[in-house]
Amino acid sequence: MFQKTLSFDDVLLVPQMSSIKSRKEVDLSSTINEKVFKLPIISSPMDTVTGAEMAATMSENGGFGILHRYNSIVDQVEMVKKSNAANIGAAIGVTGDYLERARELTDAGVFVLCIDVAHGHHISVKSALANLRKHLGEDVVIMAGNVATAEAFNDLEDWGADVIRVGVGGGSICSTRIQTGHGVPTFHSVLSVALRAKRALIVADGGIKSAGDAVKSFAAGADFVMLGSLLAGTDESPGQIFSSNEGKKYKVYRGMASAEAQLDWKGEANSLEGISTTIPYKGSVKNMLSLLDQNIRSGFSYSGAVNLKDFQQKVK
Repeated sequence: MFQKTLSFDDVLLVPQMSSIKSRKEVDLSSTINEKVFKLPIISSPMDTVTGAEMAATMSENGGFGILHRYNSIVDQVEMVKKSNAANIGAAIGVTGDYLERARELTDAGVFVLCIDVAHGHHISVKSALANLRKHLGEDVVIMAGNVATAEAFNDLEDWGADVIRVGVGGGSICSTRIQTGHGVPTFHSVLSVALRAKRALIVADGGIKSAGDAVKSFAAGADFVMLGSLLAGTDESPGQIFSSNEGKKYKVYRGMASAEAQLDWKGEANSLEGISTTIPYKGSVKNMLSLLDQNIRSGFSYSGAVNLKDFQQKVK
């Protein structure tokens, strides 16, 4: 079956009449389980993006981070403690010690558990959601994914997910589309999911290269965006800064399905659907978040919208 789809680069939003005199009038806030986030940005659960320092800084600046799971339970709980546990999320898997990890993380005070797998429309995710609900109850917020279709999104809703990551293969260091031939442009996935979502929140995740792409994600129906490459290479992202022979500064940025990440994490590499690369050093993530905040506000104002709901109703 052949279907035409749209990617971020295929789309522009139409400027409209606006009465907004200042970007300060625009409210970007989005809510999860009555918790209000002034900046609807989530840092990705990757070991070169979100550790304790990134999670703490994200929370301080109105968003939140998902601590990566590529370590021991003890080490991940220690990251939670170092993050001061204020609006902190943490990733878990769907096999092995995931239930024990989930219990320890919730006891440590994490706000949301993130089932972090590449292919979320899977029987193992269904089983994990059922077990988490059975052992942890209905109060814990569970994020799951990643998915690419409305059918998958609806299934994860029915299986018990509160928040769902939408986007398969779109990340800059993800090679799923090359290695497996599978994927859907993230913009198209979000657009199709938003038309059929019943109750779960939508997180656009993958291929967001700029504030403009984030604005397009919100236009398509996302409640939050998840960022990796835009936040990598900053002071707060894990990893050392190193210099090239020309004096330029870099940090490592890698997909969690890359050979390098898998070897560090579990001592072997299989199902390689990611790459490891370098990314220019960017300074403090606070500056990046401030710039994203300003530009997303500008994006809303170009459609004459004062908040997310208003934007999604007015945008063309």
